Amino acid sequence: MTIPLVLVHGGGFDSRCWELLVPRLAAPVIAVDLPGRGLRPAAPESVTFAHCAQAIVEDIDAAGFEEVVLVGHSQAGCSLPRVMALLGERVRHAVFVAALVPEDGRSSMQELTPHVSGMIDDHVERRRDTMDPAMAKVVFGNDLDDEQFAWCVERLVPEPPGLPNEPVELSGLREATPRTWVRTTRDAILPPDMQLRFVERVGRCPVIDLDAGHMCMISQPEALAAILEGFVD
Repeated sequence: MTIPLVLVHGGGFDSRCWELLVPRLAAPVIAVDLPGRGLRPAAPESVTFAHCAQAIVEDIDAAGFEEVVLVGHSQAGCSLPRVMALLGERVRHAVFVAALVPEDGRSSMQELTPHVSGMIDDHVERRRDTMDPAMAKVVFGNDLDDEQFAWCVERLVPEPPGLPNEPVELSGLREATPRTWVRTTRDAILPPDMQLRFVERVGRCPVIDLDAGHMCMISQPEALAAILEGFVD
């Protein structure tokens, strides 16, 4: 039996960031819009990781999926543990793709390097609706060609302001759910060594290295699709 894939985007994006990947997947798949993005409007100031987790579960139930493979990119690493707690054995595998997993009780901003967190602070202070393209080029676009980067920028959306500073709840990682880490070895915002620290937090799971920057679903959709298809049978 083929297990469906559930794709969860990271900060500053919505489900459209997966559009180059989805056609390359043979398994059933849904790409979730987290609250305040895409087809799931919400007051940005009210959005929490608990709301994000509930939205993921709602989409899984609406699709009629009894069991799923969860795929979380970047800041989705803060929501996936909550989903694992809510769904238990319905999650057949959890795949963390260049994910951000702070220590329990700490926030995303507390985990980033001072250089990156400083840029984000400046972005928030200037109250930009979406990430400045110059900043996006530094943190997301280091391995994207001009066409890919333009495609990426078109899919940037405002990020709910409370999420980067919300302490995470990781108790769901105590579930017996199998999990795997996809480490992007050319990542500028979450360098490879930093990702290995996060691997320890999710349970010393297997690591698959992918020669890509942070937005690997844009720069390497075929390679990422091949990895994900390995978890659906």
